[in-house]
Amino acid sequence: MIFPEQCKQVGYATTKPCGDLVYFLSHYLVRENGEGCELLEVTPDTKGSGMMRKPVASKVIATAKETYRYPAKVQINDRARLVELALDTGYRCTIFTGLDEHMTFVLDPDLSGFLKIHVYDVSPPRPSLSACIRELQAAGLFGELSVTFCHHIRDITQVKADVYPCRAAGYTKTLDADSMKGGERVAGCLTGSQFYTECYGNDFSLENICPLESVREEPFIARCCRSERGGIGMWNGKFGAVVHWGASPSRIARAVEDLVAQWRKR
Repeated sequence: MIFPEQCKQVGYATTKPCGDLVYFLSHYLVRENGEGCELLEVTPDTKGSGMMRKPVASKVIATAKETYRYPAKVQINDRARLVELALDTGYRCTIFTGLDEHMTFVLDPDLSGFLKIHVYDVSPPRPSLSACIRELQAAGLFGELSVTFCHHIRDITQVKADVYPCRAAGYTKTLDADSMKGGERVAGCLTGSQFYTECYGNDFSLENICPLESVREEPFIARCCRSERGGIGMWNGKFGAVVHWGASPSRIARAVEDLVAQWRKR
């Protein structure tokens, strides 16, 4: 796969205001012909001077018949998403235009070199870790990491219980708002179990809904309300990152970056 790391490596060569000279940082040129767009690989003269230089080598690496120009503007920093879109087109080469009009392309798209991170979360209410990662990814924040995310979100409404964690999720009987009588089946976690025991005793059964209990793949990132579990390490034999239940987007982003760095060092 060829996917330029920076859009400044890609030039537009349909018009020639400087003749056959090319920008000194250009590695690839998009050129329109009668059949569509083709992609060229070029080598500017490294011994030359100035911004525009003579090309010492040039070749077509994707013909117009092999190339598709994606019609909508995209966030070109969301690299994993662009590879996915390029795969969907069925063409060898897909040319993209960014929101800021910069151009890039993906040639022979392949996701096998991207690291897959497994995200564990629960809903309702909003699965804030999963949702935040999707938003940060869409903004292009993880583009340079070459990662994809697989989201595992447990639906707490499918848990058969008498009592649920809190009213924020829309449940009618919850630990935070109702008194317990004993014998209840509680959908909760270590914190909920501790709360019940301190207030009402041990006459209850627990259906553990902590996202960490669902971890089956690595590397992973999961959220948990126990701050002492936060950080990067092993959980039930799997390597991953744990962030607090209410972690901010910046903390989540740093956790992903640290997780990727440590995983690739292992």
